[in-house]
Amino acid sequence: QVQPVESGGGLVQAGGSLRLSCADSGRTLIGYDMAWFRQAPGKEREFVACINWNGASTSYTDSVKERFTISRDNAKETEYLQMNSLKPEDTGLYYCAKRRLYADTCARTIEEYDYWGPGTQVTVSS
Repeated sequence: QVQPVESGGGLVQAGGSLRLSCADSGRTLIGYDMAWFRQAPGKEREFVACINWNGASTSYTDSVKERFTISRDNAKETEYLQMNSLKPEDTGLYYCAKRRLYADTCARTIEEYDYWGPGTQVTVSS
């Protein structure tokens, strides 16, 4: 069973930075696209960023462009989300998601992803 696990969340002041990581605790996928989603209290889960299997294609939601960077190290089987200039509205539970399909472009919708981590909390204070 593939089981992504997130790490790196925490409490940070506005303007600060965090780096989230996503690794597998179970069986490892070979050649997969992945994405980060987040969910704020009382709101629906939303897309943050995605990266395709070889890192050639990335996509971001507008509110995090120029502040967040998604990347992956396939040799380490780990993906990252570097978050800079954090804002209080970035607060939420951040999920790593992976899908068995790999493509030239990554997907931005929840339904496209097969495996989900339990989430890591990011809290940005003002």
